[in-house]
Amino acid sequence: MGAEKEELNREEMHLDDAARVKVLSPGMMVAKRFFRNRLAIVGMVIIICMFLFSFLGGALNPYSQSQVFYTTEVMLKDYAGAAEIDQYNFVTAEGESLPKDIYSKTMIAASTGKYDFTSRDGADYRLEPLGEETYLIYILEKTGPKPKDIAEREIAVASLKSITADAAGETLSYEFCKAALTAVAEEAESFSCDGVEYTSEFAGHGAMIKKDASSYAFVSDMNFNAVNSGTKLSTAYKLAALEAFDAGAESFTYPDADGSEVTYIIQNKNGQYLIRKNQETKVIDDYAFPSKEHVFGTDGNGMDLLARLMYGGRISLLIGFVVIAIEVVIGTIVGGIAGFFGGATDNLLMRLVDVIYCIPSLPLFLILGSIMDYYQAPPTARIYLLCVVMAVIGWVGIARIVRGQILSLREQEFMIATEATGISVRRRIFKHLVPNVIPQLIVFASMGLGDVILTEATLSFLGLGIKYPAASWGSIINAVNDVNVMTNYVFVWLPAGMFILLTVLAFNFIGDGLRDAFDPKMKR
Repeated sequence: MGAEKEELNREEMHLDDAARVKVLSPGMMVAKRFFRNRLAIVGMVIIICMFLFSFLGGALNPYSQSQVFYTTEVMLKDYAGAAEIDQYNFVTAEGESLPKDIYSKTMIAASTGKYDFTSRDGADYRLEPLGEETYLIYILEKTGPKPKDIAEREIAVASLKSITADAAGETLSYEFCKAALTAVAEEAESFSCDGVEYTSEFAGHGAMIKKDASSYAFVSDMNFNAVNSGTKLSTAYKLAALEAFDAGAESFTYPDADGSEVTYIIQNKNGQYLIRKNQETKVIDDYAFPSKEHVFGTDGNGMDLLARLMYGGRISLLIGFVVIAIEVVIGTIVGGIAGFFGGATDNLLMRLVDVIYCIPSLPLFLILGSIMDYYQAPPTARIYLLCVVMAVIGWVGIARIVRGQILSLREQEFMIATEATGISVRRRIFKHLVPNVIPQLIVFASMGLGDVILTEATLSFLGLGIKYPAASWGSIINAVNDVNVMTNYVFVWLPAGMFILLTVLAFNFIGDGLRDAFDPKMKR
């Protein structure tokens, strides 16, 4: 009995019943057909995951897209340098001064053996040899009218050797320098100065001057300089290096502050010695393989790839939706006006579309990229400008679609009715015509999103899009320009390429699903 009553109720259901209207709702039918498409559902899931990964993941990730990571490595680095002294060093007595041309005059006098010379200011000088390449400098002063009335006054010591104090901040007196240089020139093992006894310990081309059995000064015909200004080279270290230089050795060992023996490498370049050693150095952790700290590894700038993929996804997805939104707005307005009015308006707007079609996009992007590089535009400004330019070039396709649809719709009965009722032109276009084009716009926009993302990736790959330190999936793949990176560090560029592939494929799946849902006959 109940079954018969239910059958009777179904037969009495009219076309305007709420239940039947709900069942036959176009939107519900489109949604039902869409969700029956498995590939469309897969595309929806992928896009949702991409948005969660980019926006939610970027907020939860502890690293920023521009954070640089460092590591320590043992590297062979320059430690010190040594060069043979080829110009005379002068130690001036207290209260004395030397003429400006004393360097050249001394070199000439020492090389020719003519020890008397006159400086540019007219003063007379004389050199007195103290030993090998070491001279006392006297100034000759007249004391009377006769030529022999000349007095000598000692004013400096000139030597092709340098003398330095072993202790930092120690000032060596003139008398000590003269005595030490004289003793080294004469290869004396000891000498006295100001009542203090000093001993000389020779090694190669240098000598350690000791006071009370401890190092006090260092004399050598080579200048030593540490690469780091804060490094102090001890006298014992210099003697060890000089012995290695004289022996023609390629390396020598010397204990560090902890007493551990350290090997130093010697490189001789035409008498210029470069001393190198392995040092623990803080370097950028570039191209680090995936690990617990960096799940996707690091890129060539030492930045976390996972963080850059997340932030890069924001830019790539944002550009896609912003560009498509601008294209839809411009294309709908232009196409709607052209299709509704027709005639001269249609011809004018379509010629505008043809002109924009003829604009070569890649040269335009090259010019804009050069302009932005010249003015050093910030990454945010580049993103906005890139969106605007891509949208201005890309709206013409939507305009043609809207125009074609409206040309076929404007002659139908419902449009004649809107004109008869006195509805304004604006409402006729955007309230009655454009809504009938929305299904085609949705399909075009969903499939165009993938094209926009690919375009952005291509521009960033070519260096015309997003600039460092901002990231996009395309700029991350830019590392593939280096063959070494492409072959040995696949983890640097492969994830970004896979994200682009999956995102574009997902939007195409969604577009195909929407097209089949709006017009199921096309699938047959």
